Amino acid sequence: MSNTIAQVADAPLALQKKERKKLIIRQVNIHTRLMFSDLVKLIDVSEDTIRRDVNELADEGQVIKIKGGAMAAAYHVGQEAKTYSQEDKLIIAEKTASLLKEDMIVLTGGGTTIREFIKKIPSTLRATFITVNPLTAVELLDKPLIKTIMIGGCLSAYSQMVVSGEVFSSLANIKADLCILGINAIDSNSGLTDSDWETIQVKKAMMKAAAKVAVLTISEKLNSSMQMKIADISDIDYLVTELDAGHKMLQAYQSKNISIL
Repeated sequence: MSNTIAQVADAPLALQKKERKKLIIRQVNIHTRLMFSDLVKLIDVSEDTIRRDVNELADEGQVIKIKGGAMAAAYHVGQEAKTYSQEDKLIIAEKTASLLKEDMIVLTGGGTTIREFIKKIPSTLRATFITVNPLTAVELLDKPLIKTIMIGGCLSAYSQMVVSGEVFSSLANIKADLCILGINAIDSNSGLTDSDWETIQVKKAMMKAAAKVAVLTISEKLNSSMQMKIADISDIDYLVTELDAGHKMLQAYQSKNISIL
């Protein structure tokens, strides 16, 4: 049975401030960003308490405060915080790079795992990358044979993706070979989920704009869900984690007719 963000198995109902803040940091790092409402359900305290904790953690540089929630410090531009679970993300990056082919058109979002993936793109690969994330576009500039196309529009403070303006009309006119997405929560039954409506709509459009879809996630995000659905597991083609494909945590996903890397 899956754990929603509101029902993490190891979260006691009553936590002291120090333990509360540790739990906030861990969950924000796992899921990249969480809304105050997610954290309220997770820790079972008032939103005012969560806000105070997040404000203190932001002042300490442990998280980044965003509108209505908190973001992992390593994901924010200009921050020097260590990437959470970096060794696992390096494994995911290597596996994802194996999906690349010469002259591919790749559509991608952003995130710390995708950042590691970009570093693994061979300098000899010739391909076109289209992105809705400006940080991803900047990272891609280091790849000499990659043509980078940035879709413009209004940026979301939640996901740092373009979520309005020309993004939907642009995506409707794209047919990429591969869409590579990071995800905040994934469950074999609930599918891919998130907390931000605008981000969800863009990710849906991105998936429709590609022949194949690869979802990248550390195993700590497996069997978790948020309030709003992006897609079913059967709507993706590749699930890429740091685990071996035969790992018991992936058994529920193996029957969904997808390739597990």
